Amino acid sequence: MPPSQVTAVQPRQAVEGGRVSVHGHFGPQPSQVKILIGESAARTVYASSHKIDVVVPAVPSSGRYPVRAGHEASADVVLEVGAPVATGLHQVDSPVFDRRGNLYLTYSGMRGEHAPVSIFKVGADGAQQTFATGIVNATSMAVDVNGALFVSSRFEGTVYRLDAQGVAVPFATDLGVACGLAFAPDGTLFVGDRSGTIFKVDRHGHATTFASLPPSVAAFHLALASDGALFVTAPTLSTYDAVYRIEPDGTVAVKSHAFGRPQGLAFDRAGNLYVAEALAGGSGIYRLTSDGKPELAIAGSGFVGLAFDSAGRLAACSSETAFCFDNAAS
Repeated sequence: MPPSQVTAVQPRQAVEGGRVSVHGHFGPQPSQVKILIGESAARTVYASSHKIDVVVPAVPSSGRYPVRAGHEASADVVLEVGAPVATGLHQVDSPVFDRRGNLYLTYSGMRGEHAPVSIFKVGADGAQQTFATGIVNATSMAVDVNGALFVSSRFEGTVYRLDAQGVAVPFATDLGVACGLAFAPDGTLFVGDRSGTIFKVDRHGHATTFASLPPSVAAFHLALASDGALFVTAPTLSTYDAVYRIEPDGTVAVKSHAFGRPQGLAFDRAGNLYVAEALAGGSGIYRLTSDGKPELAIAGSGFVGLAFDSAGRLAACSSETAFCFDNAAS
């Protein structure tokens, strides 16, 4: 009987606890085949002669780990596993990178909670420090064309501008339950109000209504495409929720209706749209194809937000933990 052999793994990126499919040739007793990720045995949850689904075990650090079957001597297949770069968060919306590769993360807290830290900063070297305090329910962040950091407060309905020392100054107010943020190249800021309004805010902080969507039970999440279209998710209690595309004139259309509870979303350098799906069992980071179909890109559970930096590095956040990957697998 020929030895078991791994030929592929899908998706090619995951975090501990994520479910991945290992493809290959596993003989007549696939349930007896042990899958190793690095030197750690992965728990099998499904087995056939050509595919074994496993749960990713804990790894010592982020990196690329060989995937082997049983006593397979070598491994041509690797899985990139992201280990935590920050914990103890309360992430309601997406994180953000600045131009230097620093990652910003929120501790948003329960409604009205005055948390000791509003925003954490994780340097390119992995060092975590307090960046900003005093912002109640810091929710979503975005960087403008000049590199300045902005953050919304869903409690106050305010968007703040922060300087390099983390000092916050109100930029726009009276924005409802302000959540998701996205900047256009001309400096226009889009703000998602959880109550159902997308605001358009000019450089002077003056807001007008841009579009209306159904209200969300969690948050609005925004990302701007290179063609000027605004993409929005707004999770509800429905079985399936939409990923919306809003044209520059405010016309609303549905890009995808395939998700149970889509949340954070972001574009990579190639213009591919990624969406965080937070439902248990089917959660992960998905890449949307041109026809709106989702493809699992990163296996994991409880993701609510994600962001890319200029080099293609990806940060993916659950409500409590941030993970980083060198690049999104294409």
